This record gives sequence, C-alpha cells and structure tokens, in this order.
Amino acid sequence: MAFLDRQATTLALAHALSAAERGLAVIPLSRTKLPALRSPHRDDPGPGRPPCHGECGRFGHGVHDASADPARVRALFAAAPRATGYGIACGLPPYHLIGVDLDTKAGTDAVAALRGLARRHLFTVPATVVVLTPSGGRHLWLSGPADVAVPNSASRLAPGIDIRGAGGYLVGPGSRTERGVYAVAPGTGRLPPAPCPPALLRLLLPPPHAPGHRAHPQGDRSGESLVRFVLAAHEGQRNARLFWAACRAYETGIGPALTIPLTVAATTTGLTEREARATIASAARRTDRHP
Repeated sequence: MAFLDRQATTLALAHALSAAERGLAVIPLSRTKLPALRSPHRDDPGPGRPPCHGECGRFGHGVHDASADPARVRALFAAAPRATGYGIACGLPPYHLIGVDLDTKAGTDAVAALRGLARRHLFTVPATVVVLTPSGGRHLWLSGPADVAVPNSASRLAPGIDIRGAGGYLVGPGSRTERGVYAVAPGTGRLPPAPCPPALLRLLLPPPHAPGHRAHPQGDRSGESLVRFVLAAHEGQRNARLFWAACRAYETGIGPALTIPLTVAATTTGLTEREARATIASAARRTDRHP
C-alpha cells in the first residue's frame, strides 16, 4: 500500500508540474480531495487572531499556498508525501479560471440544466477543457475577466451545477481520489480555457441584496438605482457590484451616460478611479458596447 501511495504521489506531482507549465497555480490534495497539508495554525490559541493566508511563510493554508513555480510545487509535494492529487486554484492569472462543476448525483442532470440555462439566456457553451470526474460528472474550465471575482456557489444556478471561482479550486486531471481518477475528456486537453460567455458571467455574479435596495435595479432607465446599488457596496463587493451595474447599464443603452456617475460612486466606496474605469470598460466589452 505504501508503494502505491508513493507511486500515486509521484504521478500527482508530475501532473501538477505539467499544469504549472501552463501557468496554473496548484496545491497537493489528499484522496479525499482536500488540501493535503494541515494548517500550521491548528494548535494556535483560540479566536481573536486575524486569519493567516500564508503570511507566516509556512505551508498549510489551502488554496493560498497555490503556485505555478516548479520549485515551490516540488516543495509543496515534498511536504505532503501522502498527496495523491492536486488542486488548481481558480481566479488567478493568467486564465482567472472559473470552474463549472456539472454533477450527476441523486438523479440530477446538470448537463441538461446548463443547456437549459444557455437557451433561456441566449449563450452558447464554448468548446473548452473538460475534465471527467470518477462519479460521472464533468468540470468545464472557463476563463474569466481579470477585474471581476466570481464567487463560489453550490446549486445556485440549478441543481447539480456548482461554481468554483476566486478562493476555490478544481481537482486536476490525473488526480487519484477515493472514488477514482480524474481525466481530461478526449479532444479537450490541448484547448485553452474558453472565455466565459458574457450572459453566463452575469448569472455567476448575482447582486447581494442590500436593505432598502431593489434586487433588480436595472429597471430604472435613469440609472439612479444602479448608482445607489454601487454606493451600497461593502469591502469585498465593490468590483462585483460595479461590474454588475455597468453590465445592466450597457444592456439598457444608458451605459455611456452612466460612466461618470458609476465611476464617482465606485470611488466613493473605496475603489480607485483607474480600477473603476477598468471595470466599467470590461463590462462594456462583455456586452459588446463601448464607453
């Protein structure tokens, strides 16, 4: 058994290094698909200390350890001799990966559900990297915009469709888990992650409901509610809210007129003018309009 574990670790490292060559940041995983390195802070005193995301310089911070540097990847696996797989961090350059996890458990047909979403929201699922899971599901790899953080979610779009975004990770092909091995679908391994369709991207960025604000402010043709929506953003929401509001503004034809008000609103919440204008320009490109 020890020999098999060592062999699985060696194979996992080889696959992880191959992914790192493509610029994908990776971490070692155990057979349970969880990070293989335990937190160095597990014996620290109780609550009250700010969370460490690797600032201490030690391994064991989950996806925050992820790297595409071969030397660091080798060091991570050397510290995790029982690793049998690897995770690919989402939301990081160069692809800003978004993972669409289509499950088949409990009789769900997530593939059909995604097709239904595509029909209703008028987008096409692009040809991209597809990873087959041991349970019969599949992971679609999509590339997201650099200035938008896509959140993780589980079955929010439809039953069986989970999203892996910023702060999440996908189990990499070649990983061995308790249920079997993850493998690239034939004909997709050489493809780059395809850009996420704009209509799907908007579905992945639901606006947080703020007290006193409508859930769908795009109905206001003056744009005042979109500006208020951006002004209500808290830290961690600012870019996502601005991007969502700008997309709605350009979809309804008031984007150019709202560029300055949205920029001012975003800078009021703490974004720099440069960040705000870049996010608005990204929204304009995603909706095929230009500011």
